[in-house]
Amino acid sequence: MRFRFTTIALLCLAFASSAFAADTKPHRVAIQVNQNDPQVMNLALNNVTNVIEYYRAKKEDVDVEIVAYGPGLHMLRADTSPVQDRLKRLKELAYPGNVQLSACNNTKQNMEKAEGKEVPILSEANLVPSGVVRLMELQEKGWSYLRP
Repeated sequence: MRFRFTTIALLCLAFASSAFAADTKPHRVAIQVNQNDPQVMNLALNNVTNVIEYYRAKKEDVDVEIVAYGPGLHMLRADTSPVQDRLKRLKELAYPGNVQLSACNNTKQNMEKAEGKEVPILSEANLVPSGVVRLMELQEKGWSYLRP
């Protein structure tokens, strides 16, 4: 009888643990920016801020990655970004490591060829080989996807 009670108790604990684990699924969203439009860039940043504040209020973690490619790379260019100050404030608002900025290296190289000069990327951004591939890989890992 005692063995049966212990077994039932352990099974209940296992089910409760698995239910708790299902509720703690990480929140992760990849946001695409592929337009050289300050309104689109600001909308993306508004979305990021709202997501961070929502989950912070719930005391839950959230990871956000903005992936800029094509004309949207201007968002992460040190010489042309109309939202540089907002990006810096966003990185300060977020928990360390919760917001990543990914700049497409394919686009950067094409811009450098067209402009005949080095294209500077913001120090807060990381170069990725391909913005589109980065978005695909994040989605394959279960990230949500948003295009403002």
